[in-house]
Amino acid sequence: MKAYQADIAKFEQSNTQVLGISVDSFFPLLSDFKRKTVRDYGIFDEEGGYGTRATFTVDKEGIIRHVEQGRSAIDPTGAYQACSAL
Repeated sequence: MKAYQADIAKFEQSNTQVLGISVDSFFPLLSDFKRKTVRDYGIFDEEGGYGTRATFTVDKEGIIRHVEQGRSAIDPTGAYQACSAL
């Protein structure tokens, strides 16, 4: 999330809101302690008991337009490009 915070001005310029969700019980983001959201979005590792890293770009109508999973989800570049394209 630090990389996203560092580039937050880029997202704000494109009229984009950035939200973070964590499965940790105490975290300065939205909490998904019961793992419902990560399950609903298909990014929960049942064996490991954790949500995999992912970035979802959702348009104003609530439609998911872009998904990045794994290491690339840490870098805000792909999400910023997807937001700019919308």
